Amino acid sequence: MKLHTAASVLLSLGIFSVTAHGATEQSNPSGPYVGVGWGQFSLDIGNLSDVGVATGNIIEGEDNAFKVFAGWRFNPYLSLEAAYIDFGSTDGQFDGSGTHGNYAVDISGFAPYLIGTLPLGAGAFELFAKVGMYYYDAKLSVELDSPGPDLDSSHSRNDIIYGAGFGVTLVEHLNLRAEYELVEIENADSSEAIWLSAAWRF
Repeated sequence: MKLHTAASVLLSLGIFSVTAHGATEQSNPSGPYVGVGWGQFSLDIGNLSDVGVATGNIIEGEDNAFKVFAGWRFNPYLSLEAAYIDFGSTDGQFDGSGTHGNYAVDISGFAPYLIGTLPLGAGAFELFAKVGMYYYDAKLSVELDSPGPDLDSSHSRNDIIYGAGFGVTLVEHLNLRAEYELVEIENADSSEAIWLSAAWRF
């Protein structure tokens, strides 16, 4: 299922929930929650300087991503969240100075977030924005088409990660959300992810 189709299904579920059950106040406006997410990550890599390759044109890579997370809602408007995020292994091609080839990047790590939420109506729907710091390991592999050794590099870094989205809560505890996220990864600061996730609010 495409992500935009799944997001439409999520919105439809929320509308059905509000229509079927009417407007009710949240029964758990604060407390812990845990969840999982699946998404698509696009790595907009700018250069391959980590391995010393001079590049002119780099094709953007994409891969599936997943995350597991837990958080605490202080109230309906503010929460803290911690997530383990694996952006998969993105790969693509590049043209360089006198050479061309393929690259692959594996990125995974941990991110604490501050999340602000705006409940809509009786609280079944919500809009949210989030900002955090992504502490991650990045492994870069480059395979040159011209004769020469393959090149590898690995780094541990931390960069800002932020995004926004909408959510809907069903059966008072199941929170479904769709979100768009930007990651300021070094040498790839326009990288982005689209997520669908589900969390259980205790």
